Amino acid sequence: MGLLAGITSPAELRRLTPQQLPELAAEIRDFLVHNVSRTGGHLGPNLGVVELTLAMHRVFESPKDTFVFDTGHQAYVHKLLTGRQDFSGLRKRGGLSGYPSRSESEHDVVENSHASTALSWADGIAKANMVRGLTDRHVVAVIGDGALTGGMAWEALNNIAESEDRRVVIVVNDNGRSYSPTIGGLAHHLDTLRTTRGYEQFLGWGKRTLYRTGAPGRFAFSALHGLKKGLKDVVAPQGMFEDLGIKYIGPVDGHDEAALERALLRAREFQAPVIVHAITEKGRGYTPAEQDVADRFHAVGKIHPETGLPVAPSRFGWTSVFADEIVKIGRRRSDVVAITAAMLHPVGLAPFAQEFPERTFDVGIAEQHAATSAAGMAFAGLHPVVAVYATFLNRAFDQVLMDVALHKAGVTFVLDRAGLTGDDGASHNGMWDMAMLRIVPGLRLAAPRDEVTLRAALRTAVDVDDAPTVIRYPKSALVESIPAVSELDGVDVVARHAARPGAAARRVLVVGVGSMAGCAVATGEALAAHGLEVTVASPTWVLPVPAALVKLAGAHDLVVTIEDGVVDGGVGSMLAQRSSEQGVTTPQVHLGIPLQFLDHASIDQVTEASRLTAADATRDVLAALALL
Repeated sequence: MGLLAGITSPAELRRLTPQQLPELAAEIRDFLVHNVSRTGGHLGPNLGVVELTLAMHRVFESPKDTFVFDTGHQAYVHKLLTGRQDFSGLRKRGGLSGYPSRSESEHDVVENSHASTALSWADGIAKANMVRGLTDRHVVAVIGDGALTGGMAWEALNNIAESEDRRVVIVVNDNGRSYSPTIGGLAHHLDTLRTTRGYEQFLGWGKRTLYRTGAPGRFAFSALHGLKKGLKDVVAPQGMFEDLGIKYIGPVDGHDEAALERALLRAREFQAPVIVHAITEKGRGYTPAEQDVADRFHAVGKIHPETGLPVAPSRFGWTSVFADEIVKIGRRRSDVVAITAAMLHPVGLAPFAQEFPERTFDVGIAEQHAATSAAGMAFAGLHPVVAVYATFLNRAFDQVLMDVALHKAGVTFVLDRAGLTGDDGASHNGMWDMAMLRIVPGLRLAAPRDEVTLRAALRTAVDVDDAPTVIRYPKSALVESIPAVSELDGVDVVARHAARPGAAARRVLVVGVGSMAGCAVATGEALAAHGLEVTVASPTWVLPVPAALVKLAGAHDLVVTIEDGVVDGGVGSMLAQRSSEQGVTTPQVHLGIPLQFLDHASIDQVTEASRLTAADATRDVLAALALL
């Protein structure tokens, strides 16, 4: 059966002998490769934390001791060791989440997968333990080196260091490439820690030298003290952490389970905030991942486990179109610069970076800094294009509002994976952006429906130099172009259907926002089959609501909007508000994502569950017209 099959809780793990652990680690890596290759998921990060997770569960007692992962994509091994070994439905509806999930296990605490938050969670839990008098437990926060590039992590460190009796163990999982190669001053600092011999080794050399020369005791003590003081700043850059008031252990070989246990035992005995710095290798034990330089195995789709090659080619054509167009714009406009937050390859900026390295800035996992830095660049004469996942712009809303929009900065935000993303679950759905950004004064937002409108929207956006612009597009496959059959003051009409002869002339306007244009077209066809007169519109620029769209609404008997953002406060709500202000009383039906956190499932399943299909829209229209 193997050792892994016998591990249903950490208690069984702690009963294993040290000699059995290498065999268990090998079994876990084999399990991950063969199972994640079938479902897709975060493979590289989990292969790198096998020994680290084993050591954590042998030294600490979860759930009494609280484990917090930053981010949760490195928690697969933790799931296996806490009794969750059916990975057949990983990231599928009804199966295991790709992140920690409270509904799955008492061993899971933090469900959201946004980075740089774990230390704040750990600080809060440790404070609560202290207030409640629970002095027999620790909080263990595992944070990747990339997550330490986020400012919130340092806010937390500042607070954790405030108390000497707060039992927080911070495990820095340092692989030099949490997402892609980690950048910035912190990365250089960790590089130094990895490559510099500890000053304790130099101190040992000094002791041996003094003893061999027979130096008197008092002189020896003084010399050693001076040696320690003089060498520490040179060969012990861990002082940055210690100067905060947090004890430091490391660097430790993150694949030496025994060494990790010793380090974690020392950390546990401190009974005060302590950092354990573990050096790990992302993708450890899987040759394709170890040899990969582009970090393709951070998150994978279905792959052939023998080679690591994808079973099917990537479908993220939207990103490829953006990648191609931004390079073309860059060739034409020397003032256009690109910014991203540790997502250079996933958001499609790698080709721009290759051609214009001096005009590309990866700021690490620091979306707030990205937005405000972009405002500064705009002030100084550049036009920044900030490319992030839609869900991660949530973290920078204040900066978009108060640093970019208030100062009328010409900054373009490109939101990849907007709308429903499905299998990554609640924290990754890019469903909040339109409802959130609608209240930003002066901001213009485009939701292109195809390649042609995406390219055109991007060219238009970078020409705006006195306000923020936003372009959003989905994770789903790029659709066939949907050409306009006519245009009304910037609003594209993509289909018209005349009423059936002899039928009552009930006029319906169907508005498809962005990627929902195809659904709107199909809805229009279905309504036309019921004899209705139908106009299908797909405006590229949806915020602020175009005046022409309000005018179109007034020329129909019913309006239905379909959008892949939250329906409460979305584009449909804005259209209703603007229509009311203009005296347009046409009834409206709004379809969008319900205001709730959505469980992980495929995009199609979540779309269907959210009632964002042509069949749903058709039924709602017919019901509103009392035709059902």
